[in-house]
This record gives sequence, structure tokens and C-alpha cells, in this order.
Amino acid sequence: MITGILLFEDAGWRELRPLTDTLPVPALRFGASDLGRRWLATAGVPLVGIEARAEVMAAWESRPADASSMQAEILAVNAAALPGDWLEAARESRGAGVWRSKGRMVAARLSSAALAPLRGSGVSFPERLTELELPAQEIEAAWIRFPWHLIERNTQALVEELEGVSGNDGEVHPSAVLLNAERISIARGARVDPLAVLDARAGPIAIGAGAFVQAHTLVVGPCAVGDRTQLLGGVIANSTIGPECRISGEVDASIWQGYANKRHHGFVGHSVIGEWVNLGALTTTSDLKNNYGSVRIWVDGREVDSGNPKVGSVIGAHVKTGIGTLLPTGASIGVGSNLFGGGQFAPKHLPPFSWWDGHRSVVHELDRFLATARVALSRRGRKLSDAEERLLRHRFESTVAERDRG
Repeated sequence: MITGILLFEDAGWRELRPLTDTLPVPALRFGASDLGRRWLATAGVPLVGIEARAEVMAAWESRPADASSMQAEILAVNAAALPGDWLEAARESRGAGVWRSKGRMVAARLSSAALAPLRGSGVSFPERLTELELPAQEIEAAWIRFPWHLIERNTQALVEELEGVSGNDGEVHPSAVLLNAERISIARGARVDPLAVLDARAGPIAIGAGAFVQAHTLVVGPCAVGDRTQLLGGVIANSTIGPECRISGEVDASIWQGYANKRHHGFVGHSVIGEWVNLGALTTTSDLKNNYGSVRIWVDGREVDSGNPKVGSVIGAHVKTGIGTLLPTGASIGVGSNLFGGGQFAPKHLPPFSWWDGHRSVVHELDRFLATARVALSRRGRKLSDAEERLLRHRFESTVAERDRG
């Protein structure tokens, strides 16, 4: 019987950049929470720990707490894999074993005694697990391999997690409209103002604790709105919004990691937005090519065909865009970039810490970037931690080194 779960990431984190440049794979927002917490809910057993890159783990402020004591039988799961039929077989199996899909490790079952020597190995954890030479079984598994997989599968994840969850513990004005109220959950401390509309006919809606839905805002399910997030007018549909965001305008089928701003008009569709991003007024993403063709997007040094005609932008943490910024279909914008060439399409790919003025791209100045980051965090009552600063400095140094080699 499985009594604990350990989550790990493998080298596949690189194909989820720029999102994973500042976060471990389990921290990526998906459905009503994140990949890690979704696994915990599915497994229904305590978290033993998370094995991922030490620098990003140290900077992950909202990581779930480990169980107080080591459990007897552990299921170690790749956080980028999605639960499937194989999970029940893993639960019921006897003895240690490994499950693989097309050469990639999905999960392993082993005792806490066998697990203990492997802990603290960081990104090499799957390789060290392989060294145990446990009996292996090949399975079919679904993956969050690329950023657009988060977008493609998020609607289903929202429905799976939120269907059947309802109840109103917040403050809802009598003139607000709740369509299919039995599919709507409003947490304590949340507020829904007059003439706001929550439409759950197409899918459930969850409004987090302390969140605020302003008048003349339409929320279309399935949709999860994070704690203390503010929806400030416009249409927000089929999306996951992390904590403490400020969102206005038109948002469709997108995932916001958290602490981001989009306070003005502009369209964001089929996109993934990192933490501490600020999208200036009228910043707009294109999520469909004029010929309706499959969208190609830059991933880990190469352009990959997504096989999907609807992909907007993947935007790394701490990106800032100026007024009127236009992002082309399948744009990938690296961590810490600053774009202010309004009225022109930005490049389809910008490396981390790019300073793009509408004509050319140069490397952002690190000290100025960090000063801006500190101001951004202070606006949410936060300070840039030593771990976060070390991570950002390391990412900057790696970026400069890569550009020099190029």
C-alpha cells in the first residue's frame, strides 16, 4: 500500500522554458492549483518531498510542506506526467518497480529505506533511481512536455477538479448574476460586485479567498481565480488565474502563474504568463495565424511545431511590456525581458533579459532589472528574497554566457 508520494522533475524541465527558468516543474500552475498539488490530491497520501533543481526550489515561496515523518511505501512520480490508468496498477503492485513511457521515467515504487540515500540529488534523481535497477514496465503516459500542453489540457483539468465543488462563503451583491450557481464556488473573503456575471453554464467557476470581481466583469467557466486576485472588468474565460493578479480586458484559455498585472484593455489568449509579469495597456497576443496553420514556437534553442492552430504567447517571469505591445502567434519571451516598442510586432523569440525598443534587442542591465523587481514585489507587500535574487543573477549570467557563445 502506497503511504507517501515524492515528486521529481527530470531533464525535461528545459522544454518547459521560460516558465521553468525560475520555477520547478511541480510549481507550474495547471487546473485549479499546480502540477504538484494536483498530484497530491490525486494520490491522496502525504508528500514525502520534492526532488528538483536546488536553486529554483529555494526560490519557490509557496511550495507545499513535506510530511512530518517518512512513510513506509513511496510512490515517486515525475511531476510532468499526468495521472492515468497506470496509476492504479502502481498502487496495487507488490514490491519495488519502475514505470516508463517511451524511455522517460514516469514513476517508481520503493521503500522509504531504499529512497533515503537518493534524496538531495536534485536533477540527477531519476538517474540515481535508475541505478537501483528496479523491475521496469512500459506504459502509455500523457505528459506536460511543452508549454502549450498546459494550455491544451487546462480546460479538462479545471472541469475535473472543480465539478461538484460549490458554495458561497463570500460577499455577493444582489444584482450580481450567477448562472448555474450550483457550479460556482466563492471562498470566504471574496467579493462579487453589482452587475458582475459569473457564467458557469459551460464549466465550473471557483473564486478564491479574498478575490474581487468588479462590476461589469464577465467570468466564463471553467475558470479558477486565485486568492486575492482582482478582476477589474472585461471578459475572463476558460482560464486559470493564480494568486494576487490584477486582470482586466479580454482573457481566454490562458494560465497566469500569479502576481501579474494586466489592468487595461488588450487580448491575451491561449497563453501562459509567468510570475510578476506586467502587461502594459493594449498589450495584445495573437493566438491564431491568418492561414489557420499549426503554430511553431521556440523551445530550448529550437523552433518546434506545436501541432496546434491556437497558441498565443509563453511569457517568463518578471517580463514587462509597454503600451501597445503586439506579440506574434507563438511568441516566447524570456525571463526579465522589457519590451516597449509599441505598435510593432515584437520578435517571435526573445532570450531572457532582453531589452527591446521596437528596433533592436540588447541585454537588459542586471542592476536596473533587480531594482524594478524589488519595486514590483513591494507592490504586493513582498521583498525579493536572497534565494530569488541568487536565482535571477544566475539566470542572467547564464544568458550572457549563452549569447557570447552564440
